[in-house]
Amino acid sequence: MEQKIAISVRDLNKIYKLYDKPMDRLKEALGLSRKKRYKEHYALRNVNMEIHQGETVGIIGTNGSGKSTILKIITGVLNPTSGSVEVDGRISALLELGAGFNMEYNGIENIYLNGTMIGFSREEIDAKLEGILEFADIGDYVYQPVKTYSSGMFVRLAFAVAINIDPEILIVDEALSVGDVFFQAKCYHKFEEFKNMGKTILFVSHDLSSVSRYCDRVVLLNKGEKLSEGSPKEMIDIYKRVLVGQYTVHDEAEHGVNLLEDEQVSSAARNAGSGGEKAAESKHTQQQGTCEEGAQEKSVDTLDYGTKQAVITEYYMTDESGVHTNAVMKGSRFSVHMKAVFHEDLPAPIFACSIKNALGVEITGTNSMVEKTFLEPVHAGAVKEAVFTQKMNLQGGEYLISLGLTGYEGDRFAVYHRLYDVMDITVISDKNTVGYYDMESEVTVKDA
Repeated sequence: MEQKIAISVRDLNKIYKLYDKPMDRLKEALGLSRKKRYKEHYALRNVNMEIHQGETVGIIGTNGSGKSTILKIITGVLNPTSGSVEVDGRISALLELGAGFNMEYNGIENIYLNGTMIGFSREEIDAKLEGILEFADIGDYVYQPVKTYSSGMFVRLAFAVAINIDPEILIVDEALSVGDVFFQAKCYHKFEEFKNMGKTILFVSHDLSSVSRYCDRVVLLNKGEKLSEGSPKEMIDIYKRVLVGQYTVHDEAEHGVNLLEDEQVSSAARNAGSGGEKAAESKHTQQQGTCEEGAQEKSVDTLDYGTKQAVITEYYMTDESGVHTNAVMKGSRFSVHMKAVFHEDLPAPIFACSIKNALGVEITGTNSMVEKTFLEPVHAGAVKEAVFTQKMNLQGGEYLISLGLTGYEGDRFAVYHRLYDVMDITVISDKNTVGYYDMESEVTVKDA
């Protein structure tokens, strides 16, 4: 049976007029100027997407890509310049902090205000009030004007209202990043409940781990255009290439390059130097491989990218006995080896290795800069081997290893070569604890 469509977006455009001077805006408004005095800025350009009932769909993209704009159009806060949006179901939206709240009213008054705006009677809001207050858990502050709330208290109340008015479609834009870890856990648990109830969730976040974990599908926007849509892992992989200026749209000859300027990504890219931001762009079918230019042993699925000023040419894994393997006993030590050839002089290359689970969530990782083991310039023609030796404390299961060779050239972050999901690793265990890894706990029980 065909799935029912909850949200349909067709040929959506949102254009803003940008004026050099306020007087130009006034002249045009009064019809005193015949020539065009503004530049057109496309916040959204020809965006199409469908969201089915019961789906949890994420929207990701860089700042200024149009994520919040499309949510505001879907919820009716903004009108599109052209195109259409059709929504089948009652929407509850949590957009930027403060939307829909009167700052002079107290929490109780704002609950009734928001409920009335959505279309509930006072009696219906009365029935939901206890659940809202329990979820928000802000105590007597609910009787104080919301202008006195901290940002955390504000978002707790706003989210409690949004999810307790029984929406068919829940739209959330970045708001959860404000709450504390306990509140975020409560919200994500509510997401799971909503998914199980068959409700539709549209979710914008820069927290890629949450996007990977909770979303069924992801839409990637960049500079107002939809680059692609697909599984969370695939879209996160492309997004991370966009972040470091290593992604072009499919038909480069027609559409050109769609990249961020280096200075816009330098701060985000600094996190790429640590294990948490190792982007994912490679799928290799062998556990020991070579990937030299011109003599590559890669499957057709392999994706790698970078400036290729330096290239990872060899990689493999060994156990604590030095035997090549991709199966490691939990609690034992193992090593990931990567060899690189340098084609140009580089000031201080960074060798990186990270481990993800099958969903694409990065579990752990490190690099030579974090470990302070290699902070030297390298000359063209040099060949270097980096070895990452560590103890395997992950739970038994299947994981993916990613490799990177990056660096800083002044203030600019550069990706020389990235190979992601290049090897799989099987962890063999006869004792799995809760979560991703084992903290090697010692439990004692005695008479009190």
